[in-house]
Amino acid sequence: MNILVLNCGSSSLKYQLINMDDESVIAKGLVERIGIEGSILTHKPTGKDKYVVETPMKDHNIAVKLVLDALVDPEHGVIKSTDEIGAVGHRVLHAGEAYKESCLVTEDVKRVIKECFDLGPLHNPANLIGIEAVEAAMPGKKNIAVWDTAFGGTMEPKAYLYAIPREYYEKYHVRRYGFHGTSHMFVSGETIKFAGLNKDNAKVIVCHLGNGASISASIGGKCVDTSMGLTPLEGLIMGTRSGDLDPAILEYLCNHENMTISEMLNVLNKKSGILGMSGISSDFRDLIAEVDKGNQIAKDTLDAYAYRVAKYIGSYVAAMNGVDAIAFTAGVGENNARIRKMILSYFNYLGIEVDDAANEAAVGETKMISTADSKVKVVVLPTNEELAIARDTLALVK
Repeated sequence: MNILVLNCGSSSLKYQLINMDDESVIAKGLVERIGIEGSILTHKPTGKDKYVVETPMKDHNIAVKLVLDALVDPEHGVIKSTDEIGAVGHRVLHAGEAYKESCLVTEDVKRVIKECFDLGPLHNPANLIGIEAVEAAMPGKKNIAVWDTAFGGTMEPKAYLYAIPREYYEKYHVRRYGFHGTSHMFVSGETIKFAGLNKDNAKVIVCHLGNGASISASIGGKCVDTSMGLTPLEGLIMGTRSGDLDPAILEYLCNHENMTISEMLNVLNKKSGILGMSGISSDFRDLIAEVDKGNQIAKDTLDAYAYRVAKYIGSYVAAMNGVDAIAFTAGVGENNARIRKMILSYFNYLGIEVDDAANEAAVGETKMISTADSKVKVVVLPTNEELAIARDTLALVK
């Protein structure tokens, strides 16, 4: 069966068509600048030349139609008709507490997506638009919602409750949800298989380190804790997000800088992280280049980043009373051996031994970077959220 996976952003749409018989990608692509001047579709059919369409796209309905047209195009397409698409899997950011597993899209599911607009203002509206665009373009086709917050749905109250008046949880469902859930689910499961661990009780820590970054702890593939919270702002230092900080800082800076709370949150989401700390860039490669030139601020920034990641890993080792494997994934985690080594240098007490040659060689590929004598296995494992979404979709429509 062919599964179409859609990931709709506010002005973008990523897609893959996957043949689930062998989990091979038949075609993938990206639509950019939806609703903005300069809209463009880049379609990459496997085994064929890239196909680019530049045309105005006022909304996601037009974008979805262009994607389907590209897939069935006589010259650039990969299928003869949309009848060859068995179902469509959608990445949906937030379901609040209503849904904790992937599910068939119904009117109630769409209601929940709408109700969570304020929890995911950039993603949930676009996710719903994508679902409705597919419903309009392919009536009767099964749509599956794969929730980014689902992985964190197995956390216990001791992990997800905040120390605020209980009424805010009961009235507004203010709690830790966690994000990058599809990635954490995929990587934790694949790590267990790759490292030859017990699938029922393996203790795995996944470090999803990209421009957005989060860490999860899981036992037997079930989430115990995760670093992001009610929103993706909590947790690690990220490319442009602050991560954890004293909440009183918001009032302090709002008063001194004459900012509203919304303006302050914009600073914390888009102008902070390693960009704000360094004043250089949100790209780790730029910071490393500056460190090598002797820039102390760049060094302090990277040191703080690695230290924060290490603190979270250490806390999750405590939460699980041990760890069998640590996995690195996403842009930084998969490709930056230097950052990995900085983080792992904090864990000699766990008996972790890094194979430096393997670590340096692990660039965007699945590889064991710990030595045979290491008491904890350390793995680099590329994430594949699209495949995870496709697998959930197939399981629900079989």
